[in-house]
Amino acid sequence: MRVAMIGAGYVGLVSGACFADFGHDVCCVDKDPAKIEALDRGEIPIFEPGLSELVAKNTREGRLTFTIDLQQAVRNAEAVFIAVGTPSRRGDGHADLSYVYQAARDIAAAMDGYTVVVTKSTVPVGTGDEVERIIREVRPDADFCVVSNPEFLREGAAITDFKRPDRIVIGTEDQRGLSVMTELYRPLYLNQSPVLATTRRTAELTKYAANAFLATKITFINEIADLCEQVGADVQDVARGIGLDNRIGSKFLHAGPGYGGSCFPKDTLALIKTAQDYEAPMRIVETVAAVNSQRKRAMGRKVIAACGGSVRGKTVAVLGLTFKPNTDDMRDAPSIDVITALRDAGARIKAYDPEGMGAAEAVLTDVDYAKDPYDCARDADALVLVTEWDAFRALDLRRLKAALAAPVVVDLRNVYRPEEMRRHGFTYVSIGRT
Repeated sequence: MRVAMIGAGYVGLVSGACFADFGHDVCCVDKDPAKIEALDRGEIPIFEPGLSELVAKNTREGRLTFTIDLQQAVRNAEAVFIAVGTPSRRGDGHADLSYVYQAARDIAAAMDGYTVVVTKSTVPVGTGDEVERIIREVRPDADFCVVSNPEFLREGAAITDFKRPDRIVIGTEDQRGLSVMTELYRPLYLNQSPVLATTRRTAELTKYAANAFLATKITFINEIADLCEQVGADVQDVARGIGLDNRIGSKFLHAGPGYGGSCFPKDTLALIKTAQDYEAPMRIVETVAAVNSQRKRAMGRKVIAACGGSVRGKTVAVLGLTFKPNTDDMRDAPSIDVITALRDAGARIKAYDPEGMGAAEAVLTDVDYAKDPYDCARDADALVLVTEWDAFRALDLRRLKAALAAPVVVDLRNVYRPEEMRRHGFTYVSIGRT
């Protein structure tokens, strides 16, 4: 099938490359000529394991192309995906849908023949209705349908998630549109990936509900971790104890400094605003968002307490800057709040991240960036592990201790065992463990 992907960002590029790998002819469209030229040269603008190789393979074999010419790409396509950004709108927290609506106008002007227009961007309930209205207004004669097909991609594992999904959600009541979407995903038939065909509004809400629920699990175990510290329990054992219950499950029960990234903060806020607009407030999600925001700031205070109550004039080494491993994404990363709190308290910050330092430099100034974990730790009065990259899971503890000016380690991801760290002579502080 012929596919146009409007937007060559994270979702568009991953989705386009995977559809091309299924055997479809995919053209990714972006308004940024520099980005398209870079993609044509094989330069990938984001870090995602396996993506560079997948793009190179399908570009070489002619199934994946890049262009700034939206009209040509859409005119030749049977399915056109809208995969543009929907950031939080300044001032009120609603999703900014201006890019989605502009894409709808551009698609309407270029369509030729029956076209399935698919919203892949994360959008509030009712967005598909407005996209349909816009297209109908621009092209009253057009033969098309608008489908919601939300993405459920985890940064760092996006290709696996696309090719071996837990589910595929298709929101449409148009049978021709459903047939096109089923054909697009037919290569996943052998994997027996469940396909949920539902209404468009239901599909739109499913994405937000999924992210809000996962954010709730994270926030719940973080609060349990705080209680564990007060009563002398071990949050990791608590998480195992409840996670073995099939009704609960073990995923997203890892205590830490709070959630961040491009989805959870933005999507929980958008869901809260939508619910308020419809006079069906979501008190649980409102609390989750508030508690998570407070938690990230509280992690700075945790580090200060581990340093004896003051970090003024001290050097703190921070390992891990991105919001999670295997990405270079700094959006709403807990490290930003932790570092800001420490700097406000008078600390000098050294930092290292395997992939995120380029992006970090744009949001974290006045930070000394190191070349490796041991360079970061050198002469520091404390070390804070914020992101659990594999490179940080088996550090040479003797070398680490020798590099530090004071053997204080605050592990916000519970990577190490308390007894092991104390045996090596560290003052060790973790999350939800004593």
